[in-house]
Amino acid sequence: MFRTHTCGELRIENKNEQTTLAGWVQTVRKFGAITFVDLRDRYGITQLLFGEELNTQLAETPLGREFVLQATGIVNERSNKNKNIPTGEIELNIQSFKILNKSEVPPFTIQDDTDGGDDIRMKYRFLDLRRNAVKKNLELRYAVSRSTRNYLHENNFMDIETPFLIKSTPEGARDFVVPSRMNPGQFYALPQSPQTFKQLLMVSGYDRYYQIVKCFRDEDLRADRQPEFTQIDCEMAFVEQEDILNMFEGLVKRIFKDVKQIDYSEKVERMTWEEAMWNYGNDKPDIRFGMKICNLKFPKHTFPSKENISSLIDGANFQVFDSAETVVAIAVPGCSEYSRKQTDELIEWVKRPQIGMKGLAFIKCNADGSYKSSFDKFYAEEKLKAIAEAANAQKGDLVLLLAGAEERTRKAISELRLEMGKRLGFRKENEFKLLWVLDFPLFEYAEEDNRWVARHHPFTSPKPSDIDVMINNDPVIENAAEYLKHPYANIKANAYDMVLNGNEIGGGSIRIFQKELQERMFAALGMDEEEQQHKFGFLLGAFEYGAPPHGGLAFGFDRLCAILGGSESIRDFIAFPKNNSGRDVMLDAPSTIDDKQFDELQIKLDLK
Repeated sequence: MFRTHTCGELRIENKNEQTTLAGWVQTVRKFGAITFVDLRDRYGITQLLFGEELNTQLAETPLGREFVLQATGIVNERSNKNKNIPTGEIELNIQSFKILNKSEVPPFTIQDDTDGGDDIRMKYRFLDLRRNAVKKNLELRYAVSRSTRNYLHENNFMDIETPFLIKSTPEGARDFVVPSRMNPGQFYALPQSPQTFKQLLMVSGYDRYYQIVKCFRDEDLRADRQPEFTQIDCEMAFVEQEDILNMFEGLVKRIFKDVKQIDYSEKVERMTWEEAMWNYGNDKPDIRFGMKICNLKFPKHTFPSKENISSLIDGANFQVFDSAETVVAIAVPGCSEYSRKQTDELIEWVKRPQIGMKGLAFIKCNADGSYKSSFDKFYAEEKLKAIAEAANAQKGDLVLLLAGAEERTRKAISELRLEMGKRLGFRKENEFKLLWVLDFPLFEYAEEDNRWVARHHPFTSPKPSDIDVMINNDPVIENAAEYLKHPYANIKANAYDMVLNGNEIGGGSIRIFQKELQERMFAALGMDEEEQQHKFGFLLGAFEYGAPPHGGLAFGFDRLCAILGGSESIRDFIAFPKNNSGRDVMLDAPSTIDDKQFDELQIKLDLK
């Protein structure tokens, strides 16, 4: 073997042992006749001491950064110990060495505080992976995978592989397609998820299935998206929603314990989708801090069960509020002393294209009990006080108000809440808060087609209490302007998302398992009988042969790893990621293929 120990293994207990190490040269430092080398491998760093007797050999075969080196010597106690590394009490006094392979000068330094930018590090990703910071990310990823597999194995789940070359089926994003040489003019698709396969496995009697599996979606990218990503994909038969929630709460708590040494013993909070949208403005709220939304004005058909308190702002002839569909507010703790410059900066922040608001109003709840606002001429101080109290503001708080169209304004106040939470230090990286969001709408409205689309996917079951509403009402939307009044707008899905620190880390549902209800669902999405049979005939056929009640959940594996590792980008936790254009700059992919391959596939390229 090339080594007797790794570069992170030796300790003071190994003193006087003869040892052989192999690894990469991190640094070379000369002190007179003595040369020190830091030798690195996956496990750590060990300091090597080259005495004067090796100077001739070092002169003939000089060492450079990233050279692959084998070295044999005696373990000595270091005179100047390094408490920052596990091997810092010892060094290896070298007797002999051999250069196994030389290296060009790397394009960036292979260390945590590297001088390489994203582009150059992605081009030379095989070098970037040598850095300790990246190695720790991949170790965490492996730890999450190992913990997941152990937990699911202990709970009788089977790891069953499903195919990558499948039929194109609509699941909300574009498919990656693969031409078939043996079937000219026909194409496979890469799976966006193993959804239909895991349902078929339930029909087949494998009542607890899982995979840690690659999925593929051809969609626009950002920090938390990649064209190929990994899911912890799970399905269970003969279960109800409560069984699923309990099982996968257990999984995430096990991962916390195994990977982060956190004993997450508190009860996981639950809230409905409606409560999440009402109190936080989005369906994946960060509940590490408060600052809930005060809904001063809203469309009654959007939140039919909620109390209308618009009288607090009505009758003042303030057109900003009077003409708005929605007026919402948040009370920001301790910010009443914000200067004009600071409030102007917030106004510009909400006007950014990403937020899309025309402006921002505010009320200062001064420490002396007085109230001052940006719209004082329309409201008496008593009215400002009433609005502030409705927003649960205290002395010293700053109430921020947004007004406009319902969907945009609610999204904007949600983003503003998160931004203020970040600025005030409420979103702590080392604090983790889990949440279940339940009872999503089953359908979303597609304005461009004036029809319903599945909010999750077409296999999600409605709540049992809403099945009759779905069956007994025509899905056609007669009046596009009033789509929210259609009975289908209020059908709830038997679906659930797990949220961690304001990020959706997993989602799933109880599935439709009756053929007639599945056909009704497809029809509601605009599929006629012929299209249903063409796209999903295999599943509908399987439902005729004793399909059990079943449901499941899929975790975003990359995203979960990123959150546990304190990063906003999943790319940091993928060995060979794509850039924001979906390119692998190391391989230079995607790339063209030669004419022979086009001929074999019987495909002609016609770029527009």
